[in-house]
Amino acid sequence: MEDKVITVTSPLLPSLDDFIPYLQDIWNRKWLTNNGHYHQELEKALCEYLKVPYISLFTNGTLPLMCALQALRITGEVITTPYSFVATTHALWWNGIKPVFVDIDPETCNIDPDKIEAAITPKTTAIMPVHVYGKPCDTERIQAIADKYGLKVIYDAAHAFGVEVDGKSILNAGDMSTLSFHATKVYNTIEGG
Repeated sequence: MEDKVITVTSPLLPSLDDFIPYLQDIWNRKWLTNNGHYHQELEKALCEYLKVPYISLFTNGTLPLMCALQALRITGEVITTPYSFVATTHALWWNGIKPVFVDIDPETCNIDPDKIEAAITPKTTAIMPVHVYGKPCDTERIQAIADKYGLKVIYDAAHAFGVEVDGKSILNAGDMSTLSFHATKVYNTIEGG
């Protein structure tokens, strides 16, 4: 009897026959990296689909978190959730930033807005919530807290591809949002962010 593999997720892939002409075109262009033709097309299509003004593609979902922290000049301490893939915390550590963990709301699994203010110190410069399983955080309450204390908000939206609230992209919440296009995500590019 053959063992059947049961996977946690299984990516949706086009037929190989449909994919090969794109590979042939890439080979013909001889441009594999650095903002090539399909890179530019994907950024443009994603901006339109996700209803955001700008997108920058990365090789994975961790790098945009790291770059967002650097672009916004985040230092000191950042309030975040322990209920996430390790990349959320690693992005902070790799930037020399101390993660300050706030517990989750047991119903949404997102960071609990009722517990954020108690974790704020003079060293806090930002809040980095995660939209868990595509269910949006309470962005209005989080933004109100951030505004009250002069904090930036960076959303790890790895699970929130295409999520909208009242017809608006969840990616427009906060100062920046990042996505993951890993093979286990709703929308994947095999890898990327």
